[in-house]
Amino acid sequence: MGDIVLCREGYGSSRVKKNYVSTDDGRLLVVDQSPTGTTVSHFFRSVFLPQGYPESVSQDYLEYQIWDTIQAFASSITGTLAAQAVLKGVGVGDESATVLAATMTWILKDGTGMLGRIVFAWLRGSSLDCNSKRWRLFADILNDLAICIEILAPNFKSIFTPLVCTAGICKSIVGVAGGATRAALTQHQARRNNMADVSAKDGSQETLVNLAALVCNLALIPLVTGKQTLIWFLYVIFTCLHLYANYSAVKCVVMETMNQSRLNLIVKDLLDSSHIPGVKQTNHSEPVVFRTRRKLEIVLGSSVGKLCNSAKDLQDLLLLYKGMPYLLGLNIKRGEICIALSEGSTTEDQLQSCFQAEVINYVYENLYKNKTLHSSLSPMVQALEGGDVLGTLTASLAYTKSTIVAFRQGVLQQGWTVDPVLLNANEWRARWDSNGVTDKKEF
Repeated sequence: MGDIVLCREGYGSSRVKKNYVSTDDGRLLVVDQSPTGTTVSHFFRSVFLPQGYPESVSQDYLEYQIWDTIQAFASSITGTLAAQAVLKGVGVGDESATVLAATMTWILKDGTGMLGRIVFAWLRGSSLDCNSKRWRLFADILNDLAICIEILAPNFKSIFTPLVCTAGICKSIVGVAGGATRAALTQHQARRNNMADVSAKDGSQETLVNLAALVCNLALIPLVTGKQTLIWFLYVIFTCLHLYANYSAVKCVVMETMNQSRLNLIVKDLLDSSHIPGVKQTNHSEPVVFRTRRKLEIVLGSSVGKLCNSAKDLQDLLLLYKGMPYLLGLNIKRGEICIALSEGSTTEDQLQSCFQAEVINYVYENLYKNKTLHSSLSPMVQALEGGDVLGTLTASLAYTKSTIVAFRQGVLQQGWTVDPVLLNANEWRARWDSNGVTDKKEF
């Protein structure tokens, strides 16, 4: 009769394969069909990569993790050089140094770092999700600066403690910005509601890298101790590697959610070429070092009081935006477009209001560049040239209403998601009716 294969199975997209065979004597035989060496590679994949890789993560996962591994290794090397310098500064190896002085320095360093962490989270916490790539790179640049200060500190005995405290503040900010943005990037990479698994495996990868760096440091430290020129040479080399790897890491991330920087690029491309750019193209063009530069800054979720200077201005806005979930005001002198949201506004309303604001900014930026704009933008051009703010708002609103449905369909076809959006809206919300009555609230 011969053996009969009853079942075949495989582990995800890996090459681990098994056959379940019924033998002549009735036994169930498990036959491993995996190629040679697959078991070892499968073991390491299961230890260091999320379950279901690569289907369970975003397409940019592997490239990002490679660059992240390189930067973590470089950071571990420079961090050890800094730790050696700080220990030397507090008196390790110096017979005249006291335990009390070293302890006080360490306490002050930790204390100022804790305060810095609280203040930074208060001032910038809400923008970390919206601009996670830029803040991630900022955190790593600041970390290198802190390490530089720590290496320098022992050379300035009179101000050693203030320098170390400054470095502590920088590193505390790095901890907040780096940790928060890492969580945002992990959320982007997790495609099977497996954020915890992706985060845990990322931690395993980093631990392995740190172990490798630890072995290198054990061999390196005896060679560089007391040799300042060699220390600075290694610091420069590994810092350059660290910064390049971090820049490459954030540039390769492709996020489908819209923030103000990506929306700015999409609207510019749309108005320049009547084409909505794809997710990958826009992400690669997104600035990750500096903020998006506009002539008119966009403030979403603004207080109603910032939109107008008089009761008549407010009444004009209420009449223009009658029945709409937002009010948009333009102040050319301040270089601002402020958007007040109603209590019932949705993410779609936020996207539409920011789209209108980006259109106004685009026309304003190109007003004096002798650039031929599409005929549909002519009413806005004429209004801005004449300094007619209300006319500009009226023309931009009419253009937005005529194009917003096609815009939403276009971005969805290109792979963008419109819910949620990361447009960094403030928390002011208002109520208004046709009689011009508003009631501001802050939640």
